[in-house]
Amino acid sequence: MKLFNLNEKVALITGGNGGIGLAMAKAIGEAGATVVIAGRNEDKNKNSIEELNSLNIKCKSLIVDVVDEISCNELIEDVVKEFGKINILVNNAGTNIRKRPEEYELDEWKSIIDTNLISMFTCSKAVFKFFKNVNGGKIINIGSMHSLFGAPLGSAYSASKGGVVQLTKSLANTWAKDNIQVNAVLPGYIDTTLTRQARIDIPELQKRVEERTPAGRWGDPDDLGGIAVFLSSDASNYVTGTAIPVDGGYSING
Repeated sequence: MKLFNLNEKVALITGGNGGIGLAMAKAIGEAGATVVIAGRNEDKNKNSIEELNSLNIKCKSLIVDVVDEISCNELIEDVVKEFGKINILVNNAGTNIRKRPEEYELDEWKSIIDTNLISMFTCSKAVFKFFKNVNGGKIINIGSMHSLFGAPLGSAYSASKGGVVQLTKSLANTWAKDNIQVNAVLPGYIDTTLTRQARIDIPELQKRVEERTPAGRWGDPDDLGGIAVFLSSDASNYVTGTAIPVDGGYSING
């Protein structure tokens, strides 16, 4: 369908070498875009490229440290140098450290905010001028259901993901006149490496999530593919500043 056709688009996904990021990269690539995945781990990048190649997706991987402004700027410039443009930015890189609030070292707190929130601002700022050069673009920021809820063992994570929603609204409001749509996706409990560790740290989590989620299951990373294509495509040209839960109904079940 033409509305969802991403042919001739170039998409960059930070943290695109696994989990939700890789699932979104697959979906965006299968819709026709050239996909660039960026991450710190060269081996994970290589494995992800092999997986994307097996699906006949045009792709490339680049190394980035999203907490370093120079690295982020160089990343965007390298994409444009290689492909002549950039049309879609998915800010997906994220991390977490599970502790009670009083147990955090300040450096740990800052590292989560730097990775989950400040990196989104840095990459979005870096891509702005290139979006203007092609008369518009799409930014997808990956938040969390903890953008809505507080987490007793993740106060820094919740704070960072709450900030993602407000950053999204601010960027959307400012850049709408430049035909840049900025939206957030709030994944629920998705089966990833990060949440597998959470189920080890919190043994009752598996059952608790299944009982509360109306869909009756944990999400799969591929469940995020459709929203990624929608928010990357012309189908969402009049959608901006939103924060869309993809959580099987978890956040509406009081």
